[in-house]
Amino acid sequence: MIYFKGKREKIQMNLALITAKQVVVLFILIMSGFVCVKTKAVKIEGKKAFSDLLLYLVVPAMIIHSYIMDFNEEILTNLVRSLVLSTILMIIGIVVTLVITMKVTSKDLPILRFACMFSNAAYMGFPLIQALFGSEGLLYASVYVTIFNILLWTVGYAMVSRKVNAKEVLHTILTTPVIISVVIGLIIYLCRIPVPSVIEQPLNIIGNMNTPLSMFITGMLIASGDVRSMLKNREIMMVIAIRMFLIPAISFAVFALLGVKGMVPEVVLLLQACPSAAITSVFAVQFEYNEETAAGSVVLTTLLSIITLPACAMLLTMMMR
Repeated sequence: MIYFKGKREKIQMNLALITAKQVVVLFILIMSGFVCVKTKAVKIEGKKAFSDLLLYLVVPAMIIHSYIMDFNEEILTNLVRSLVLSTILMIIGIVVTLVITMKVTSKDLPILRFACMFSNAAYMGFPLIQALFGSEGLLYASVYVTIFNILLWTVGYAMVSRKVNAKEVLHTILTTPVIISVVIGLIIYLCRIPVPSVIEQPLNIIGNMNTPLSMFITGMLIASGDVRSMLKNREIMMVIAIRMFLIPAISFAVFALLGVKGMVPEVVLLLQACPSAAITSVFAVQFEYNEETAAGSVVLTTLLSIITLPACAMLLTMMMR
């Protein structure tokens, strides 16, 4: 009994050290983007080009590569488990947001709710998950992001646009790069299609760009905002309270009550604890909401996540094993 307790504590300590080291690495990468913008070495307008590169090439390559492995029934079971748990967490986030903001009368309420409901999982979550759990963790993360995208382009889009065009929404979902890459990856994995090294190696190299590129973009995002004025905005403070603390806390409590443990719940909970989705700012511009409030929500939750995400990772690895 003492042996197993000691072994568990050693594993927890190792994971804590990995997490602590990873946050230092991520912070340095974030600062590289911040410094480049502040010194004008890179123009802030380049943020969109970098984001497109990440969304349309790097993340899909990383996801497809994560599916290139020997078939394992346990992993297949865990993929289904990830689907169920991810759906539960997304519903929790939506319900909690709607209940807490029920009496809010702001004209920007739809975009504020959107910022609370949808996290920036791919940018902030994937690098930490890759460091902590490797390729297998990315498999389960890709399932979460698939559910995330389906709900974002249905519930989220309908909320901020105040209209629903079923054909347009369906087209957007079916052409989302992440979902397409998950489908390709699943076909490779389930059909056990051999992938030659001449294809596998470029996918791996491109996919490895995810962490530095996503953190560089995060640094650019932080550098572009006026943090002092954002801190005075009560609506942004509300988003921070719901997105960064309330939703993760309730999600963690629900999983604890359900008694779920292991890598899968750790991965999806970590993604649920990520800052507000970067697309919040895009929708604010597109549908004429307060752009400063939307951008401020993304910037401040991202800045805060540098501390909260590693703390959440350490808490999960200690409490859910």
